[in-house]
Amino acid sequence: MQDEYRTVAHGGVHETEVNRSRFLCALAPAATEREAQDFIASVRKEHADATHNCWAYVIGADAAVQKASDDGEPGGTAGVPMLQMLLRRDMRYVVAVVTRYYGGVKLGAGGLIRAYGGAVGEALDTLGTLTRRRFRLATVSVDHQRAGKVLNDLHSTGRAVRDVRYGEEVTVEIGLPDADVDAFRAWLADATAGTAGFELRGEAYGDA
Repeated sequence: MQDEYRTVAHGGVHETEVNRSRFLCALAPAATEREAQDFIASVRKEHADATHNCWAYVIGADAAVQKASDDGEPGGTAGVPMLQMLLRRDMRYVVAVVTRYYGGVKLGAGGLIRAYGGAVGEALDTLGTLTRRRFRLATVSVDHQRAGKVLNDLHSTGRAVRDVRYGEEVTVEIGLPDADVDAFRAWLADATAGTAGFELRGEAYGDA
């Protein structure tokens, strides 16, 4: 798994104009390929009268799924430069649809590549991106007497507390950067006089 990737926090649309052609880039987060395809379908329906609705998406923290379509533009002049822009910016779990309304001036292959790739780049700059970093998931088990102080210390040091459950003991689910695991384990033992339980689990991504 890679240590971090970038994505979009929410959907949005940014419009540019090149030689009288309008290019509307719609961006959205997509957790799965189905979500990406559903978003593409919704944009195509909204802009059914457009000249082209070209698209690209990247799914997976390791960019395992990469797909793109020129939607009738000359091969390699629309979907591929859109996809390349997403990959160049380390974008993951994201879908982009660029809707073109032809303005009467042909752009040529080079012009199309710049226009479609540029539309995605400008949309990313305008709508904003966020970084998600890889965390180790861990479970801390502590008695009720010490739980309050442990939770306060976790929050005050900015630890990613994901869940708290109260039972015979207090169970706290946290996220830790790999590099912090050993230091955290030592801190927890010191803070609870060695009484707390600590268990490493899987991995996940969270906001940086």
